Amino acid sequence: MAQKKVLVTGMSGLIGGLVRERIEGKHILSALNRRPIEGIESHQADIADLDAIRPAFEGVDVVVHLAAMAQPEGMTWEELLNANIVGCYNVFESSRQAGVKRIVFASSGATVRNWDRVFPYNAIVAGRYDEVPETWKKVDHNTPVWPGGLYGCTKVFGEALARHFTDTCDISIISLRIGAVTRENRPTEPRGFSVWCSQRDVAQMIEKCIEAPDSVKFEIFEVVSDNKWAYRDISHAREVVGYEPEDAAEDYR
Repeated sequence: MAQKKVLVTGMSGLIGGLVRERIEGKHILSALNRRPIEGIESHQADIADLDAIRPAFEGVDVVVHLAAMAQPEGMTWEELLNANIVGCYNVFESSRQAGVKRIVFASSGATVRNWDRVFPYNAIVAGRYDEVPETWKKVDHNTPVWPGGLYGCTKVFGEALARHFTDTCDISIISLRIGAVTRENRPTEPRGFSVWCSQRDVAQMIEKCIEAPDSVKFEIFEVVSDNKWAYRDISHAREVVGYEPEDAAEDYR
C-alpha cells in the first residue's frame, strides 16, 4: 500500500503513542499537539482555535483525531465544550478545507455506556454471569445511543457531526467507539472483562481504518478486544475493515 500522510491529533496521549508505534515507517506521520512530539513533525496549537490549527492539515491524506478531554469524571462543561465540541468541529472543518480524504475519529464506548443500566448488560458488567441468559442481543452501530454523562454526549455530537460532514462533503469519517484502553494493558475492574480493549487491538483498529478502501464513506465501529463477555458487537468492524482482535480479557482472570 502506498504511504499516506497521516496527521494525529493528541499524539502525546496513550493511544496516540500506540498509533505512532504501530504505523511509523509505514506512513508519513505528523502531529497536532499542545506540546512538541520528539522525532515527529509537530504543529503546536489548541484545537479550539480554528485559525491556529489550519496549517497542520495542509497536504494531509488522513487525520486520526484523538485529542479530547477524555476523563469522564471531574470535567467541567467549559472544558468539554472547548475540546470535544468546538475542537471536534474545528478538526473536521480544517480537514474539509484542506481536502483531507479521511478522518478516523476517536469516539467512545461512552456513547452507549448507559445500556449498562438494563438487563442483561447490568449483570454482565457486574460479573454476575450466572444471571445472563443463553442468548441476548449485543449493542452495535444500529443500537440507539444512550450516553454516559456529558462526556458521552459530546462523543455522540462528534458522531452526528461526522454524519453531517460525510453527507455534505467529499470526505470519509470513521467513528470508533473505543472501549477501556488501560495503561496496565489489562482489565482493571469487573466491568473491564466486558469493555476492555488491548493496546495492540486499538492500534490495529486505527491502522485498519487508515488503510480502509475509499468506498468506506461513513461508519461507526465498536472497538473492544475478543472478550467472552463483551456486550458491544465487533462483527461489523470485522466485516467492513477486517478487524481481528488479538487479545481477550479472559486471559487475565
